[in-house]
Amino acid sequence: MSDEGTKRRMSVFSIKDLEHLTGVKAHTIRIWEQRYDILTPKRTKTNIRFYDDQDLKLLLNVALLNKNGIKISRISNMSSGEMQREVIKLTETNFEYPEQIHALTISMVDLDEDRFEKIMSGSILKLGFEKTMLNIIFPFLTKIGILWQTGAINPAQEHFISNLVRQKLIIAVDNQFVPQNPNAKKFLLYLPAGELHELSLLFTDYLVKSKENKSIYLGQSVPHSDLKEVYEIYSPDFVVTVITSAPAQPEVQSYINRISSDFGKSQILVSGYQVVGQDLNLPENVTILENIERIIQYAGPKIDITS
Repeated sequence: MSDEGTKRRMSVFSIKDLEHLTGVKAHTIRIWEQRYDILTPKRTKTNIRFYDDQDLKLLLNVALLNKNGIKISRISNMSSGEMQREVIKLTETNFEYPEQIHALTISMVDLDEDRFEKIMSGSILKLGFEKTMLNIIFPFLTKIGILWQTGAINPAQEHFISNLVRQKLIIAVDNQFVPQNPNAKKFLLYLPAGELHELSLLFTDYLVKSKENKSIYLGQSVPHSDLKEVYEIYSPDFVVTVITSAPAQPEVQSYINRISSDFGKSQILVSGYQVVGQDLNLPENVTILENIERIIQYAGPKIDITS
Protein backbone atom coordinates (compact mmCIF):
# COMPACT_ATOMS: atom_id res chain seq x y z
CA MET A 1 0.00 0.00 0.00
CA SER A 2 1.34 3.45 -0.89
CA ASP A 3 1.95 6.12 1.73
CA GLU A 4 -0.82 8.21 0.21
CA GLY A 5 -3.22 5.28 0.32
CA THR A 6 -2.42 4.75 3.97
CA LYS A 7 -3.18 8.37 4.71
CA ARG A 8 -6.63 8.11 3.18
CA ARG A 9 -7.53 5.07 5.29
CA MET A 10 -6.35 6.26 8.69
CA SER A 11 -5.59 9.51 10.49
CA VAL A 12 -1.94 10.28 9.85
CA PHE A 13 -0.36 13.46 11.18
CA SER A 14 2.88 15.21 10.44
CA ILE A 15 4.61 17.11 13.21
CA LYS A 16 3.25 20.32 11.66
CA ASP A 17 -0.28 18.90 11.88
CA LEU A 18 0.28 18.24 15.58
CA GLU A 19 1.56 21.79 16.01
CA HIS A 20 -1.56 23.27 14.41
CA LEU A 21 -3.95 21.05 16.36
CA THR A 22 -2.33 21.30 19.80
CA GLY A 23 -0.62 24.69 19.75
CA VAL A 24 2.69 23.08 20.76
CA LYS A 25 5.62 24.15 18.59
CA ALA A 26 7.28 21.43 16.53
CA HIS A 27 10.60 22.22 18.23
CA THR A 28 9.01 21.65 21.65
CA ILE A 29 7.42 18.39 20.52
CA ARG A 30 10.85 17.10 19.46
CA ILE A 31 12.34 18.10 22.84
CA TRP A 32 9.54 16.31 24.68
CA GLU A 33 10.18 13.23 22.56
CA GLN A 34 13.92 13.22 23.21
CA ARG A 35 14.06 14.25 26.89
CA TYR A 36 10.86 12.81 28.30
CA ASP A 37 9.89 10.06 25.85
CA ILE A 38 6.42 11.60 25.57
CA LEU A 39 5.90 10.45 21.97
CA THR A 40 7.49 7.89 19.69
CA PRO A 41 6.83 8.74 16.06
CA LYS A 42 6.17 5.95 13.59
CA ARG A 43 7.85 5.69 10.21
CA THR A 44 6.57 4.73 6.81
CA LYS A 45 8.35 2.21 4.59
CA THR A 46 10.09 5.18 3.01
CA ASN A 47 11.29 6.35 6.47
CA ILE A 48 8.96 9.35 6.76
CA ARG A 49 7.99 10.21 10.35
CA PHE A 50 4.27 10.29 11.19
CA TYR A 51 1.91 10.24 14.16
CA ASP A 52 -1.49 8.61 14.66
CA ASP A 53 -4.73 9.33 16.55
CA GLN A 54 -3.35 8.08 19.85
CA ASP A 55 -0.31 10.35 19.53
CA LEU A 56 -2.58 13.32 18.85
CA LYS A 57 -4.78 12.53 21.83
CA LEU A 58 -1.75 12.09 24.10
CA LEU A 59 -0.18 15.35 22.99
CA LEU A 60 -3.47 17.24 23.43
CA ASN A 61 -3.65 15.97 27.01
CA VAL A 62 0.00 16.79 27.70
CA ALA A 63 -0.33 20.29 26.22
CA LEU A 64 -3.47 21.02 28.23
CA LEU A 65 -1.94 19.90 31.53
CA ASN A 66 1.34 21.69 30.87
CA LYS A 67 -0.43 24.93 29.97
CA ASN A 68 -2.25 24.76 33.30
CA GLY A 69 0.91 24.64 35.35
CA ILE A 70 1.82 20.95 35.58
CA LYS A 71 5.50 20.38 34.80
CA ILE A 72 6.36 18.22 31.83
CA SER A 73 8.59 16.03 34.03
CA ARG A 74 5.59 15.14 36.19
CA ILE A 75 3.28 14.62 33.22
CA SER A 76 5.75 12.21 31.63
CA ASN A 77 5.47 9.96 34.70
CA MET A 78 1.66 9.87 34.73
CA SER A 79 -0.21 6.76 33.67
CA SER A 80 -2.75 7.19 30.86
CA GLY A 81 -5.60 6.81 33.38
CA GLU A 82 -4.16 9.44 35.71
CA MET A 83 -3.60 11.84 32.83
CA GLN A 84 -7.16 11.37 31.59
CA ARG A 85 -8.63 12.01 35.04
CA GLU A 86 -6.61 15.22 35.39
CA VAL A 87 -7.73 16.43 31.96
CA ILE A 88 -11.41 15.69 32.64
CA LYS A 89 -11.23 17.49 35.99
CA LEU A 90 -9.56 20.47 34.35
CA THR A 91 -12.00 20.83 31.43
CA GLU A 92 -14.99 20.53 33.74
CA THR A 93 -13.81 23.45 35.88
CA ASN A 94 -11.82 25.60 33.45
CA PHE A 95 -13.98 27.26 30.78
CA GLU A 96 -11.20 29.11 28.99
CA TYR A 97 -11.83 28.78 25.27
CA PRO A 98 -8.55 27.01 24.29
CA GLU A 99 -9.08 24.37 26.97
CA GLN A 100 -12.57 23.60 25.72
CA ILE A 101 -11.35 23.45 22.11
CA HIS A 102 -8.65 20.99 23.22
CA ALA A 103 -11.30 18.86 24.92
CA LEU A 104 -13.51 18.89 21.82
CA THR A 105 -10.59 17.77 19.70
CA ILE A 106 -10.05 14.79 22.00
CA SER A 107 -13.73 13.86 21.82
CA MET A 108 -13.49 14.02 18.02
CA VAL A 109 -10.42 11.75 17.90
CA ASP A 110 -12.12 9.22 20.20
CA LEU A 111 -15.56 9.56 18.56
CA ASP A 112 -16.77 10.11 22.13
CA GLU A 113 -20.32 11.49 22.03
CA ASP A 114 -20.74 11.42 25.82
CA ARG A 115 -17.64 13.58 26.27
CA PHE A 116 -18.88 15.99 23.59
CA GLU A 117 -22.21 16.30 25.39
CA LYS A 118 -20.51 17.08 28.72
CA ILE A 119 -18.31 19.74 27.13
CA MET A 120 -21.24 21.39 25.34
CA SER A 121 -23.58 21.23 28.32
CA GLY A 122 -20.97 22.63 30.69
CA SER A 123 -20.02 25.45 28.34
CA ILE A 124 -23.64 26.39 27.60
CA LEU A 125 -24.48 26.41 31.31
CA LYS A 126 -21.48 28.63 32.10
CA LEU A 127 -21.24 30.83 29.01
CA GLY A 128 -24.64 30.60 27.29
CA PHE A 129 -25.41 29.14 23.88
CA GLU A 130 -24.31 32.11 21.75
CA LYS A 131 -20.92 32.56 23.40
CA THR A 132 -20.29 28.80 23.31
CA MET A 133 -20.94 28.70 19.58
CA LEU A 134 -19.04 31.88 18.72
CA ASN A 135 -15.99 31.41 20.94
CA ILE A 136 -15.58 27.63 21.12
CA ILE A 137 -17.52 25.67 18.49
CA PHE A 138 -16.90 27.75 15.38
CA PRO A 139 -13.17 28.36 16.07
CA PHE A 140 -12.85 24.61 16.67
CA LEU A 141 -14.67 23.72 13.45
CA THR A 142 -12.57 26.20 11.49
CA LYS A 143 -9.34 24.62 12.74
CA ILE A 144 -10.57 21.10 12.10
CA GLY A 145 -11.95 22.05 8.68
CA ILE A 146 -8.56 23.28 7.49
CA LEU A 147 -6.87 20.04 8.52
CA TRP A 148 -9.68 17.98 7.02
CA GLN A 149 -9.16 19.71 3.67
CA THR A 150 -5.45 18.86 3.75
CA GLY A 151 -6.20 15.19 4.50
CA ALA A 152 -4.80 15.23 8.03
CA ILE A 153 -8.19 14.53 9.66
CA ASN A 154 -10.24 11.41 9.05
CA PRO A 155 -13.47 12.56 7.30
CA ALA A 156 -15.51 10.28 9.58
CA GLN A 157 -14.24 12.17 12.63
CA GLU A 158 -15.04 15.54 11.10
CA HIS A 159 -18.55 14.39 10.09
CA PHE A 160 -19.10 12.96 13.58
CA ILE A 161 -18.49 16.31 15.26
CA SER A 162 -20.28 18.36 12.59
CA ASN A 163 -23.44 16.28 12.90
CA LEU A 164 -23.44 16.56 16.69
CA VAL A 165 -23.15 20.35 16.39
CA ARG A 166 -25.90 20.34 13.77
CA GLN A 167 -28.23 18.50 16.17
CA LYS A 168 -27.55 21.09 18.88
CA LEU A 169 -28.29 23.94 16.48
CA ILE A 170 -31.56 22.42 15.28
CA ILE A 171 -32.74 21.96 18.88
CA ALA A 172 -31.76 25.54 19.72
CA VAL A 173 -33.65 26.88 16.69
CA ASP A 174 -36.74 24.82 17.54
CA ASN A 175 -36.77 26.28 21.04
CA GLN A 176 -37.20 29.83 19.74
CA PHE A 177 -40.71 31.27 19.78
CA VAL A 178 -42.35 32.68 16.65
CA PRO A 179 -42.69 36.44 17.24
CA GLN A 180 -46.17 37.95 17.25
CA ASN A 181 -44.88 41.45 16.48
CA PRO A 182 -46.20 42.39 13.02
CA ASN A 183 -43.22 44.76 12.60
CA ALA A 184 -40.60 42.04 13.17
CA LYS A 185 -37.85 41.89 10.53
CA LYS A 186 -38.25 39.14 7.95
CA PHE A 187 -35.25 37.01 6.92
CA LEU A 188 -34.96 34.43 4.14
CA LEU A 189 -32.06 32.01 4.67
CA TYR A 190 -30.76 29.55 2.08
CA LEU A 191 -27.67 27.92 0.56
CA PRO A 192 -27.06 28.09 -3.21
CA ALA A 193 -27.44 25.04 -5.45
CA GLY A 194 -24.60 22.63 -4.72
CA GLU A 195 -23.73 24.19 -1.34
CA LEU A 196 -24.03 21.80 1.61
CA HIS A 197 -22.13 23.51 4.46
CA GLU A 198 -25.04 24.66 6.62
CA LEU A 199 -23.77 25.02 10.20
CA SER A 200 -23.16 28.76 9.86
CA LEU A 201 -26.58 29.26 8.29
CA LEU A 202 -28.29 27.22 11.01
CA PHE A 203 -26.64 29.35 13.66
CA THR A 204 -27.70 32.47 11.77
CA ASP A 205 -31.27 31.17 11.89
CA TYR A 206 -30.92 30.76 15.65
CA LEU A 207 -29.55 34.30 16.08
CA VAL A 208 -32.28 35.82 13.91
CA LYS A 209 -35.07 34.08 15.82
CA SER A 210 -33.49 34.66 19.24
CA LYS A 211 -33.73 38.41 18.53
CA GLU A 212 -37.48 37.96 17.89
CA ASN A 213 -37.36 38.25 14.12
CA LYS A 214 -39.18 36.08 11.57
CA SER A 215 -37.28 33.76 9.26
CA ILE A 216 -37.82 31.12 6.62
CA TYR A 217 -35.01 28.57 6.49
CA LEU A 218 -34.75 26.81 3.12
CA GLY A 219 -31.53 24.93 3.92
CA GLN A 220 -29.01 23.28 1.61
CA SER A 221 -28.63 23.41 -2.19
CA VAL A 222 -31.72 25.46 -3.06
CA PRO A 223 -32.48 25.74 -6.82
CA HIS A 224 -32.61 29.38 -7.85
CA SER A 225 -36.06 29.03 -9.40
CA ASP A 226 -37.47 27.74 -6.09
CA LEU A 227 -35.75 30.55 -4.21
CA LYS A 228 -37.36 33.16 -6.46
CA GLU A 229 -40.83 31.70 -5.90
CA VAL A 230 -40.45 31.82 -2.11
CA TYR A 231 -39.04 35.33 -2.33
CA GLU A 232 -42.05 36.62 -4.24
CA ILE A 233 -44.46 35.16 -1.69
CA TYR A 234 -42.53 36.07 1.47
CA SER A 235 -41.08 39.51 0.54
CA PRO A 236 -38.24 39.43 3.11
CA ASP A 237 -36.34 42.43 4.42
CA PHE A 238 -33.10 40.42 4.34
CA VAL A 239 -31.87 37.52 2.21
CA VAL A 240 -28.99 35.63 3.86
CA THR A 241 -26.70 33.03 2.28
CA VAL A 242 -23.30 31.42 2.84
CA ILE A 243 -20.99 30.55 -0.06
CA THR A 244 -18.34 28.11 1.10
CA SER A 245 -17.78 25.91 -1.96
CA ALA A 246 -20.60 26.56 -4.45
CA PRO A 247 -20.71 28.41 -6.70
CA ALA A 248 -17.00 28.08 -7.50
CA GLN A 249 -14.80 31.17 -7.29
CA PRO A 250 -14.89 32.10 -11.01
CA GLU A 251 -18.70 32.17 -10.86
CA VAL A 252 -19.15 34.06 -7.59
CA GLN A 253 -19.25 37.58 -9.04
CA SER A 254 -21.93 36.71 -11.59
CA TYR A 255 -23.90 34.92 -8.89
CA ILE A 256 -23.73 37.97 -6.61
CA ASN A 257 -24.94 40.16 -9.47
CA ARG A 258 -27.79 37.75 -10.18
CA ILE A 259 -29.18 37.61 -6.64
CA SER A 260 -28.75 41.37 -6.32
CA SER A 261 -30.91 41.87 -9.39
CA ASP A 262 -33.50 39.18 -8.62
CA PHE A 263 -33.92 40.25 -4.99
CA GLY A 264 -33.50 43.97 -5.47
CA LYS A 265 -36.11 44.97 -2.88
CA SER A 266 -34.14 43.30 -0.05
CA GLN A 267 -30.80 43.73 1.67
CA ILE A 268 -28.66 40.70 0.81
CA LEU A 269 -26.18 39.45 3.43
CA VAL A 270 -23.51 37.03 2.20
CA SER A 271 -20.75 35.19 4.04
CA GLY A 272 -18.47 32.22 3.47
CA TYR A 273 -15.01 31.31 2.22
CA GLN A 274 -15.77 32.19 -1.41
CA VAL A 275 -16.72 35.81 -0.65
CA VAL A 276 -14.95 36.98 2.52
CA GLY A 277 -11.70 38.74 1.63
CA GLN A 278 -12.28 38.31 -2.10
CA ASP A 279 -11.98 41.12 -4.64
CA LEU A 280 -15.67 41.44 -5.53
CA ASN A 281 -17.63 44.36 -6.90
CA LEU A 282 -20.60 44.56 -4.59
CA PRO A 283 -23.96 45.94 -5.75
CA GLU A 284 -25.55 48.51 -3.47
CA ASN A 285 -27.92 46.04 -1.80
CA VAL A 286 -25.26 43.37 -1.06
CA THR A 287 -23.17 43.26 2.12
CA ILE A 288 -20.38 40.81 2.98
CA LEU A 289 -20.43 39.51 6.57
CA GLU A 290 -16.78 38.97 7.50
CA ASN A 291 -17.73 36.91 10.54
CA ILE A 292 -20.85 35.20 11.76
CA GLU A 293 -21.53 37.50 14.71
CA ARG A 294 -22.06 40.45 12.35
CA ILE A 295 -25.54 39.11 11.64
CA ILE A 296 -26.47 40.35 15.11
CA GLN A 297 -26.29 44.00 14.03
CA TYR A 298 -29.04 43.26 11.52
CA ALA A 299 -31.08 40.89 13.68
CA GLY A 300 -30.98 42.81 16.94
CA PRO A 301 -28.82 44.25 19.73
CA LYS A 302 -25.13 43.27 19.66
CA ILE A 303 -24.05 40.93 22.47
CA ASP A 304 -20.70 40.97 24.22
CA ILE A 305 -19.07 37.67 23.17
CA THR A 306 -15.75 38.32 24.91
CA SER A 307 -16.69 38.59 28.58
